[in-house]
Amino acid sequence: MEDRDMNTAILEQVPVEIAVSVGRARPMVRELMRLDRDSVLPLNRRIEDPVELFIGDKLIARGVLEEMEGENAGFLGVRLTEIIDLKAAL
Repeated sequence: MEDRDMNTAILEQVPVEIAVSVGRARPMVRELMRLDRDSVLPLNRRIEDPVELFIGDKLIARGVLEEMEGENAGFLGVRLTEIIDLKAAL
């Protein structure tokens, strides 16, 4: 096996963490200090808006949240609706 193929094979086995962003909030400090249990922090997105998937600070995809079924029932998943060109993004 060539060095390049071996490096690729090794890299393909490295796990990466993907963060899913549902929105952002930008409250004033005084508003933040008033938050209590059961307070609702409004975000800049609507419920039907897509979520964004990031590796580090790089946007890699968009999708919609779904509840998983079967043995993963009750967990959230993301159905991808758009995938960014990963070679360009990373």
